[in-house]
Amino acid sequence: MQRRKVCLVGVPMDLGQNRRGVDMGPSAIRYAGLGERLTTLGYEIRDLGNVPVPVPEATSGSGGLRHLPAISATCGKIYETAGDCYDEETIMIYLGGDHSISIGTVASSCHAGPVGLLWVDAHGDFNTPASSPSGNVHGMPLAVLLGDGAQELVDVGYPGPKLSPAEIVLLGVRDLDPGEQKALVEKSINVFTMRDIDELGMASIARQALARLSHFDRIHISFDMDCLEPSVAPGVGTPVPGGLSYREAHLLMEILAESGKVSAVDIVEVNPILDDGNRTADMAVKLLESLLGKRIL
Repeated sequence: MQRRKVCLVGVPMDLGQNRRGVDMGPSAIRYAGLGERLTTLGYEIRDLGNVPVPVPEATSGSGGLRHLPAISATCGKIYETAGDCYDEETIMIYLGGDHSISIGTVASSCHAGPVGLLWVDAHGDFNTPASSPSGNVHGMPLAVLLGDGAQELVDVGYPGPKLSPAEIVLLGVRDLDPGEQKALVEKSINVFTMRDIDELGMASIARQALARLSHFDRIHISFDMDCLEPSVAPGVGTPVPGGLSYREAHLLMEILAESGKVSAVDIVEVNPILDDGNRTADMAVKLLESLLGKRIL
């Protein structure tokens, strides 16, 4: 069944990292015209507004992790907010906020049934409290979803891991901490680095990623805007040179759209304070248009 409805959920969370401004990401993306542009594509839009998130000054850390109780509570709210929206006609779109929101968004997708996860990111987000150089939770969500990390985060939504390694593909990686490199290899995570994309091309890599998740009828896309070349998306907190080009990113989205399997997508790490004329939020909207069916012809 072709999905023709979109449910939007904003999560203005900047608790998972230490650069302010990413909490304004949902507003920036809405301001860039997301609702209107998806309506033009023929989608029925339901905007649930923003999940309430405390400001960093009103929160505390736990076990060496910054703002752990507040992040856990917010991800639980994401899970509860989205629970009633999943159906065969609806695509969930989550507007971040830092990448720690995906602990809640992916848990909600998993609650709705078997799902494959495509994690598009310059970073691995595969640290644990023991391996993290910073203690920032936005560098840990993928590990948390596999059951590695603070128990308060692992148990968001329902107790225990949400995914197994075979249910995950990581794409666009170019900046890993030593502990992440080791853990990704040990757990046999499907990883396509920027070198893979350089050598084989985005079309081949996108189709290989889909092939690794071919046994799922539903795919959740978690898209960190820092996967892009910084000149294309300057408004992110942790830019890394050598990322996806404008056309590579759109081609990825177009191929994913053609699969007909995308049921949910996170767009995270848009930071308007660091941006240039809202270019990064506008790029996010354009990529979502491609993911939801916009074509050149």
